[in-house]
Amino acid sequence: MSASFLQMAIVFLAAALISVPVAKKLGLGSVLGYLLGGVLIGPFVLKFVGEEGEDIMHASEFGVVMMLFLIGLELNPQSFWRMRKAILGMGLSQVIFTTAAITAIFFFGFGFTINASLAIGLAFSLSSTAIILQTLKEKNLDATPAGRGSFAVLLLQDIAVIPILAVLPLLGTVVDAQGADSGSKQVLLSLAAIAGLILIGRYLVNPFLRLIAKTRMRELFTASALFIVVGVAYLMSLAGISAALGTFMAGVLLANSEFRHELESDVEPFKGLLLGLFFTAVGSTINFHLIASEAGLIFGIVGIVIAVKGVILFLIGKAFKLSFDQNALFTVLLAQVGEFAFVLLAGSKSYAILDAHTTEICMAVTTITMALAPLMIFANERLVMPLIGTQEDAEEKEADVIDEHHKVIIAGFGHFGSTIGRFLRANGVGATILDHDSDRVDLLRKMGFKVYYGDATRLDLLQSAGAEKAHILISALDDEEQTHALIDVAQKHFPHLKLYIRTRHRFASYGVMAKGVDNTYREGLHSSVFMGADVLHDLGHRKYTVTRKAQEFIKYDEGALSKLSKEWNNREQYIINVKAEIELQERLLNEDVRFSNNVHDNAWDKEKMKN
Repeated sequence: MSASFLQMAIVFLAAALISVPVAKKLGLGSVLGYLLGGVLIGPFVLKFVGEEGEDIMHASEFGVVMMLFLIGLELNPQSFWRMRKAILGMGLSQVIFTTAAITAIFFFGFGFTINASLAIGLAFSLSSTAIILQTLKEKNLDATPAGRGSFAVLLLQDIAVIPILAVLPLLGTVVDAQGADSGSKQVLLSLAAIAGLILIGRYLVNPFLRLIAKTRMRELFTASALFIVVGVAYLMSLAGISAALGTFMAGVLLANSEFRHELESDVEPFKGLLLGLFFTAVGSTINFHLIASEAGLIFGIVGIVIAVKGVILFLIGKAFKLSFDQNALFTVLLAQVGEFAFVLLAGSKSYAILDAHTTEICMAVTTITMALAPLMIFANERLVMPLIGTQEDAEEKEADVIDEHHKVIIAGFGHFGSTIGRFLRANGVGATILDHDSDRVDLLRKMGFKVYYGDATRLDLLQSAGAEKAHILISALDDEEQTHALIDVAQKHFPHLKLYIRTRHRFASYGVMAKGVDNTYREGLHSSVFMGADVLHDLGHRKYTVTRKAQEFIKYDEGALSKLSKEWNNREQYIINVKAEIELQERLLNEDVRFSNNVHDNAWDKEKMKN
């Protein structure tokens, strides 16, 4: 192992170890930290990395390859079918309209040929899968409407790269030694490679993995996972297909394999490391000399591309009825140009569609938009949304009018809150239920729950929910900041309310307890049920009785799990099954009341006996 390799390893790892924690501390995200680290060690700042930065970037592109393999593993045909409207609607319209708009700008505005303009339009229409998925994961935005919409668009873009790569040779002027157009040969070769990959994935990979699994050696299975990824990437590159797209398809083919989870866990650590190295290498290869000499042109194109993509994305989000705050997030998430543009631009240069100077300018534009992406997301989160997000949400959907009051108010009715609500209702205790997710409110109403839409941290909504006369307020909110806001409002305006707070982990519980709230429950089935049991005891029920009911509820709920799992992909049937299962559980628990009421259990309530 050469000293230069070890030196480069130290430089890149040190850059990541220093810059990423600083960026995370400032709320900028790890991606921007890696990019800034690369800029610092690059040839234009500290000069630790020179020409070899581009070689390192090519090697580290394997992080993108592995990421797409993992995406493919998570995308089984059922998941794809459930998302088909978003994928084909949002994704396809984004690629078509963005490509058309940018192609027209370069053809009419900059005077490029139609082939060159189309190649640039196709490259710039794509967004960065690596940046967006990393951001969604770090900021817990996967389940939001903007997160789901962004994933659908990215999925369509990743799939679209296959036909784009096949069409690209047809736009060029390269001919083979016999004078025949090499574009058609490339298309046929690509189709043959894809067909071969499908056959290999279906008939060879699973038997191969079963053979490896029989050895019961974890390191050998890890080696086989890497062998599949590297092997598929190599075969696809020989056929002239993007290695990343080849491994994505391999992942899709293995999505229903019994080895899916093992493959995922084995590849994940390598993906994370190489992806960080990729972003650092991108930062280190930014050509500041070119940017300085062509600053007006490059930053003008950057502004045009982000503006065009932003307008188109915002209109698409509007058409698909995203709320303003989600639409703004959806827009800034996807407004940059992605890493696949490097592949498409390099291909355009090799097919003589673009000259070397134009390719360098377009790659500089791509890099700058990728570097700006985390900053745009940060600005949207910290500067834009606090000013206009809440107001717009209120305009789009007003909080419901609450026409009933109970002793118990539940804020947040996701998995945790709905478990408590079901348990209380099964034991004859009603609750006023508030939730700020309009989609979830609609779904829960179909399941038979009376849920009111609104932000529980608002004083007027709590007053409308009857907080002045209620006894207990249960917070089952997902967001930690919202939880603290709810506690502050309740303690200030309704000090008589007894608070029961759901927290996500130990340290979140510490923050809640610091506000003087002792009833904290870390999330999970058992903790939510026994929170409900404590509420019943507070309302006068006997301790033994509610403990027994809690245990019975958990037994029935776990028994229902296997039944409900059979139809969970069928949304309509799942709703019907859930309603039937809830009714069955409530009937069984109500029948248990006759037995429990005949049991003398006063010894469990020693505090009441003392009083």
